[in-house]
Amino acid sequence: MAIIVDLDVQLARRRLSVGEFAAAVGITPANIAVLKNGRAKAVRFTTLDAICRTLGCQPGDVLRWVPDEGGEGGERDEGAGSDDGEAGAGADREGQSPAS
Repeated sequence: MAIIVDLDVQLARRRLSVGEFAAAVGITPANIAVLKNGRAKAVRFTTLDAICRTLGCQPGDVLRWVPDEGGEGGERDEGAGSDDGEAGAGADREGQSPAS
């Protein structure tokens, strides 16, 4: 993945534990680990807002883009953004799955 999450750096600078940070942001420590380890496929703007508010930083202090080796940097996944659980692609207005 070409997006790098630098939460470790920000937490270390502020001497915050993952548990303290998770509680302040309002998400589970397991989800913080998913972000820190680069396994997240999406981040909601509300979550990013809470992260920046808690850390007193800008989104660019937490997220950075690095081009993939051996490939063009501008490729876009056709399904990008459709699996983040927010209203829109893949869900109807009541939040139900399209299969129901």
